[in-house]
Formats: sequence, C-alpha cells, structure tokens
Amino acid sequence: MTGAAARPGHSPNPDPGIDVSTDTDSRQLADLGYTSEFRRDMSLWANFSLGFTYLSPVVGIYTLFAISLAEAGPPMIWSLVIVGLGQLLVALVFGEIVSQYPIAGGIYPWARRLWGQKWAWMTGWVYAVALLVTIASVVYGAGPYVASLLDLTASTTTTVVCALAMVVLATVINLGGTRVLAIAAMIGFGTEILGALVVGGWLLISERKHDLGVLFDGFGSAPEGSYLGAFLAAGLIGIFQYYGFEACGDVAEEVPDASRRIPRAMRMTIYVGGAAATFVCLALVLAVPDFGAVISGADADPVDGVLTSAFGSFGAKVVLVVVLVSFLSCALSLQAAASRLIYSYARDRMLPGSGLLARFSHRRGVPPYTLVVAAVVPAVVVLVSGFSADAVTKIVSFAVLGIYLGFQMVVLAALRARVKGWRPAGPFTLGRWGFAVNAGALVYGVAAIVNMVWPRTPDAPWYDDYLVLLSGVVVAGAGLLLMTTLRPYRHSTAAAGDAASTGGAMTTGGAISREGG
Repeated sequence: MTGAAARPGHSPNPDPGIDVSTDTDSRQLADLGYTSEFRRDMSLWANFSLGFTYLSPVVGIYTLFAISLAEAGPPMIWSLVIVGLGQLLVALVFGEIVSQYPIAGGIYPWARRLWGQKWAWMTGWVYAVALLVTIASVVYGAGPYVASLLDLTASTTTTVVCALAMVVLATVINLGGTRVLAIAAMIGFGTEILGALVVGGWLLISERKHDLGVLFDGFGSAPEGSYLGAFLAAGLIGIFQYYGFEACGDVAEEVPDASRRIPRAMRMTIYVGGAAATFVCLALVLAVPDFGAVISGADADPVDGVLTSAFGSFGAKVVLVVVLVSFLSCALSLQAAASRLIYSYARDRMLPGSGLLARFSHRRGVPPYTLVVAAVVPAVVVLVSGFSADAVTKIVSFAVLGIYLGFQMVVLAALRARVKGWRPAGPFTLGRWGFAVNAGALVYGVAAIVNMVWPRTPDAPWYDDYLVLLSGVVVAGAGLLLMTTLRPYRHSTAAAGDAASTGGAMTTGGAISREGG
C-alpha cells in the first residue's frame, strides 16, 4: 500500500513511467488536479449494472409494496412514473456535472467544484451518513429472507447474524477490486432483471385477477380524507425506488471514457430500473386477490401470498434466492459508493485521519481502509438493532431523506453556478435546456423531501410524527457542528468553487483553491 496523496488534492502516480499525456482520461484528471490510482476495469455495462443493483427494483418494490397498496390502493403504481420522471431530471443534471468532473466520490467532489469546500463537506457528510445507514438497512432487511431460505428460526438474533454475514461477504467481494466488483454487479443485474421478467411474466399469465381498470380505483383507501393525501403517502414507494444512478459517478475513475459513458449509464439506470420496477409492481397489483383485505390490514403480506400461490413452496425458495442476490448486489454497490466517497474526502485531506484513509492498495486496486469503514459502521448499526429495534428504526428513517438532501444540495449548487456563469464543458451537456432542467430537478427534489418529512401520524407522540424531519435535523446539525469545531477542510488546498469562475473551462493542475463555501 502507498501513503496518501503527495500533496493536498493529488494522488501520486503509481507508475511514474506512464505517459499520461497519451491517455485522454488521465489528461482530463490531470487538468482537474488528480492522478488516479484506480484501474479502469469497469465497462459501460458494468457501470450501468452497478447503478441498477443499487437502485434494485426487487428490493424496493418487495419491501414497500404492501404498505403503499394499503395506503392508496392500486393507483399507487403511478408514483413510480411520476418519481421516475422527476429523478430523470436529476440524473440529467448529474450527467452534465460528471461529464466535466469525472472524479471518484461523486457528490462530494461535484459539490466542491460547483460551490466550495464547506458546502462540499456538508453535502458529502449528509450523503455519507445516509449511505452507511442504508447499507445497514439493506443487510438487515435481507436477514429474514436468509433465515427463511435456510429454514432457520426467525428471531432478532438470527436476523442480526445473517445481516453481519452479508456485510462480511460484501466486503470480501469489494476487496477483490474493480474487476471483481464489475463482475458481481453484472451477475446481480442479470439475476435481478431475469427474476423480475420471469416472476412478473408468470404472475401476469397465470395469477392475474384484475384488468388494468383497477389502476384508477382507490378501493376506498381514503374514506375520511382527501385521496391526494393517501396517494402522496403511498408515493413513498416511488421516492424510495429511484436512487442509485449516482453510484455510476462514484466510481468515475474506474471507467474508461468516463465523461461520455457515465452520463449514459445514469440514464440507462433510470430507464431500465424504472421499467423493471413498474413491471414487477404491475404484476403484483393485478395478482392480489383482495385489495380490501390489504387496505384493512387483514392481509399484511400480499407479496408472500401471491408468490406462494403462483410458485408453490419450492418455487418460492427459488424466488428467495433471486431476492437475496438482489439484496447482496445492492449492499455491494452501496458499499463501493461509500468507500469511494470517503476516499475522495481523504485524498483532499478533508477528514481527520486522512493519511490512513487515503491509502490505496495497488495489488487490490481499491482503498482498503475506507472499505473497512463502509463495513464497520453498518455492522455497528446492525448490532444496535439487536438491543433496540426502535432505535434502529429512528436511525434508518433518515437514510432516504439523507440521499435526497445530498442530491438536492448538488442540484442547488449547479443552479447557483449556472447563475454565476458556469457553462458545462464536458462531452455531455443539455445545451439551452440546461437551466430549465436544473430548475425542474430542484423543484421536484424539494417537493419529494417535503413529502418525506410531512407528519402523517397525528395520534402518535409528536417526536414520532416528525421522526424523519428530526432525524434529518440531527444528522445535518451534527455535521455542521463537526465542520465548525474541527474545521476539517483547513488543510485542503485542492481546487474548490471554480466552476463558475472558469466559465466552464477546466482548471489546470488543480491550481485554483479558494474557500467558496
């Protein structure tokens, strides 16, 4: 392993004999102030697979289907279309940014170049906490499926042990390097998309109980209030579904021709992932025999009932394997994204212990210590769940809100930079539509965040009713406190806040370094 960057904002060239002037990707990074240590072993399809398995239609739909159907009935499926269009706007904005700044870590370096050090630190902090907690929620959610597959007794202890085993397995695979991660992501994509097509197709052929007209009937799901309120509550299935495309940019230094390929991979993630999620959801909706029972709570697990009826006990086991592969692939992608984000911070000397966290294993082709962090923190969250499931619920409630906050902090930074004169200079740009798409992405994102934090349980204690909002305030407040007291950015001289000042042109050698935050 080598040490941290030779000077702030830079990584040492692992092979001084390489002429980076002959390599377009290396030249572009050199212009941005970096020399990458990663191996560019990730193809377009592998990069797309990484985003797809992070988005994971199977994990998202199977986890929230029952809750959303009970809230608003079959029309809840339209939230997948609405949110998909909104997140496509965000993906287009991210595509412009990563095309100009194809730097490992994604959201943090993008915010740094668009606004400045302090804004980048807070953006990355919120996003990092959300990522690490999401890893814990994914592996914990997989625990019962592992227990069911292995015919183990369902208990909190069994779930915790299975979740920890999945963390270890994901970490071992990620330590194998970019090529192993790419292969695992593509296996995960193939398994999940095949599973979605087979399961959804079979349900539509053999288990269909309704026609498409039910997609416009709430079946009395909002008897005492506005149906819009019920639909917005059910719409969380869409909000929880459409993120993961940003992971394509987190590994930017591992993708050849990243400026062109990653924006395309991001859009493919939205298109294919959204289509797969909607297809699975449609098949499940049309196969549910009694919507009234789901809405009343008499049928609390319609997914299990539908799958058992359609495939029998053995077939249900096969579906479980597909589901578990999806969970593992999702955890892998999340962990890879988190490790690259933390590495990007450390490489810019923006964290305590940056010297250790910025170390890179050339033999493995990954930053091993940040992968350890991306394993240990989720494992601790999982262990806490063994003592207080309620505490974990409160922590996990922040996860998706944190992802969206991180997204919108970048979207806002991009809009601010445009107003100040930034013109995206990468191979992928939106041209004259850039400002309108950017503004639309911000409006959508703010609306989604308001929907997430809106109190919907007036009979519960006030702190439970405002749980998501409070968790966001606590995490953001903790980040602000750390930033103001430790001033972690004070040793960093990497370029920051230079997007607007350069008018879209790239900085040479990372020479610009100002607060901008």
